[in-house]
Amino acid sequence: MKINYSSCPDIELVNLLSEDDEHAYLEIFSRYNKLLYSHAYNKLREREDAMDIVSEVFYALWMRRAQSLPKENLVGYLFMAVRYKIADFLSRKQVKEQYVQSLQTYINQAEVDTDHLVREKQLKEIIEEEIAALPPRMQEIFRMSRFEQMSHKEIAEKLQLSEQTVKDQVKKALRILRIKLGLMAFIILFFKIF
Repeated sequence: MKINYSSCPDIELVNLLSEDDEHAYLEIFSRYNKLLYSHAYNKLREREDAMDIVSEVFYALWMRRAQSLPKENLVGYLFMAVRYKIADFLSRKQVKEQYVQSLQTYINQAEVDTDHLVREKQLKEIIEEEIAALPPRMQEIFRMSRFEQMSHKEIAEKLQLSEQTVKDQVKKALRILRIKLGLMAFIILFFKIF
C-alpha cells in the first residue's frame, strides 16, 4: 500500500520516521523547514547561521529517529530544538567574540601575560573544536594542508584524489571555518599563526 505522506498527520510521520522511513523524514523537512528557518532568522538576522541551525536540528532529528522522538506536538519539539540551538549558538558566539576581542587587545598592546596565554589556549581549543566538526575527509585534507604544510598536489597524491578535489575541500573548509569562527580567529587559522 502506497503511503500519501503529505496527508499523514505528524504523529504518523514520527512513527514512520522511527522505522527509518526516509520519505517521512523528507515530508517533515518539507513541512517545517521554512517555518523553522524563518523563526531562526528572526532571532539571528543572519541567513547562513539560521540555515545552519535548522540543518543541525533536522540532522539531529534523523540521527535520533530510533530513539525517543515526540509522539505528540512534533512542531513544538522542533521549535524547542531550534531555540536550544540558537541559545547555544549565541552563547558560543559571545564566548568566541570575547576571546577574539581579547586577542585583538593583546596584538594592539603587544603585552604577554598569563591571562592572555589562557585566552589564547581557549581560542585554540575553539578553533580545534570547529576543525573537528568538519566532515572526516574534509578535516583530513584540511589538517594536511594547514598543519602538515603539504601542498595540494602532495595531498592529492597521498590520498589518491584529484588536485582540484583537494583545492575544493580546502576552500570549503576555510569558508565553513570563517563563518563559524569569525574574522580574527579565521585570520589566525588561515595564516597558521598558532
